[in-house]
Amino acid sequence: MIRYALKCAEGHSFDSWFQSGDAYEALAEKGLVTCAICGGTEVTKAIMAPRVAGGDIVEVPEAPNTPLQSPPHPAEEALRAMREHVEKTSTYVGGNFAREARAQHVGDVPEKPIHGEANAKEARALIEDGVPILPLPGPIGRKSN
Repeated sequence: MIRYALKCAEGHSFDSWFQSGDAYEALAEKGLVTCAICGGTEVTKAIMAPRVAGGDIVEVPEAPNTPLQSPPHPAEEALRAMREHVEKTSTYVGGNFAREARAQHVGDVPEKPIHGEANAKEARALIEDGVPILPLPGPIGRKSN
């Protein structure tokens, strides 16, 4: 795993973890790396200081990441409120989202508000077929059993 400091075209700074440097590059090329604050897709790696361990380890305090440590931006608050509303007023269907959304769209099952997860290929197919979906930025809050 690797953590990158990222910055969007609007100037928002944020961190994100990736499986590898190649994984980041592959996602970025497809426009799948989005700003955690505004959802913009024009995201680049910000300058970072490397963490190098060897011999005596000296603790160096991290530089503050101001946008995430300062009061939330109004856009962050709006996204948080939207996510909370969706999670409270709809049913989580997990990885079955594409199948459930399509079944509702064609009338195989009664319509009800749902949220879940779909990969880029599934989401693109739903949009191309006219199924009304909206991607939500950020992680899904779930309860574990």
